[in-house]
Amino acid sequence: MPDNRVTIESLDQEGRGVAHADGKVIFIEGALTGESVSYSSYRKKPAFELAQATQIHKASAMRVQPKCRHFGVCGGCSMQHLDANAQVAVKQRILEDALWHIGKVKAETILPPIYGETWGYRERARLSVKHVIKKGKTLVGFHEKRSSFVADLQHCEILSPKIAALLPALAEMIDGLSIRERLPQIEVAVGEHVDVLVLRVLEPPSADDQAVLRAFADRHQIQFWLQSKGPDTVVPFHPLNAPALSYSLPEFGITMPFAPAEFTQVNSALNRVMISRAMRLLDAQPGERIADLFCGLGNFTLPIARSGAQVLGIEGSEALVKRARQNAAANGLSANTEFKAMNLFEMTGEAFARLGHFDRLLIDPPRDGAIELVKSLGFENGGGEHAPRRIVYVSCNPATLARDAQVLVQVHGYTLKAAGVMNMFPHTSHVESIAVFQK
Repeated sequence: MPDNRVTIESLDQEGRGVAHADGKVIFIEGALTGESVSYSSYRKKPAFELAQATQIHKASAMRVQPKCRHFGVCGGCSMQHLDANAQVAVKQRILEDALWHIGKVKAETILPPIYGETWGYRERARLSVKHVIKKGKTLVGFHEKRSSFVADLQHCEILSPKIAALLPALAEMIDGLSIRERLPQIEVAVGEHVDVLVLRVLEPPSADDQAVLRAFADRHQIQFWLQSKGPDTVVPFHPLNAPALSYSLPEFGITMPFAPAEFTQVNSALNRVMISRAMRLLDAQPGERIADLFCGLGNFTLPIARSGAQVLGIEGSEALVKRARQNAAANGLSANTEFKAMNLFEMTGEAFARLGHFDRLLIDPPRDGAIELVKSLGFENGGGEHAPRRIVYVSCNPATLARDAQVLVQVHGYTLKAAGVMNMFPHTSHVESIAVFQK
């Protein structure tokens, strides 16, 4: 039997150890940089293999005992075996490598990383539900690693503590419903004054089911919502007099109501710190005209408006634009905010020019990035001195940030002044970052 012992050279974007053997790259789950490990491959391709560490012969000084008893089975976290501070250093290196290797750009300054609580931080989640006949019970949790099976979770260390503690009781309660086979998913939305669980129901709960749900909600002080089809079918079920979902941004005197199906950040504590940093980097001035692109429900728009600038928030979803207008009004910011629904993935130079001149931009796209948008920025008045002087780009994917940065720097003539990571998702491989570009 061939010796499959290797030394790990680095970690990839998924938190897997990277090694070389027999002319191939081997990506090894559960292995850390500098470690000597044996591995077992579960997928083989001509140029690479995907594998699992089977034995650690020489452990890294950064290796720690995972806190979660389900680590390695549940697919929710991939980096609990790595010291939390070291995780952030890995993410910083992933960001810098992406900027250089993909975008051919380097930041003049590396911003100090933003940290927060590493456990119990997750306030948004999508849990799978499955009645398993062989186990004689219903499971509620995340999918198992590399599997469509639902992990049998008794607890989750990264979920909001109240919801994490509820998982076994929730599974037991659903197991007693007549529609347990027709309830595939639960959406978690934790606000400052209420914890909401949205049950995806493929058929309506019976009268008995409804009584069970009401009793559970009252006993555990949560609110159930029901969703029969798409996101627009999400409706409150019980109790109907619960407080509205919301989060606050005390530094800016802002309260943000939101609905369970609307996008908000999973980590509200880190969201506050991220907004603080973004506002300092943007440095909005009274009277300036600023665009917040991919504005969602106004997470950045309203703090920018507090500076006295005029802000145009643009978002693809009409429903989120409506919510952003309501939030601006509720916070007394209607006078210097405006919102528009546009598909930013299909932005053209002509369309962007028609929006008028902006002094600064904040861009916060989803994982796909904003390539058509950044290409269009050079069009306005021929680009040059009329282009926005400063752009703050908040990213959840280093690869698309790097690709877009290349256009901003090498085509439009911006300088990448600074970039850094924000550990929005501890113990996962997800890399959130922020970059600032200056004319």
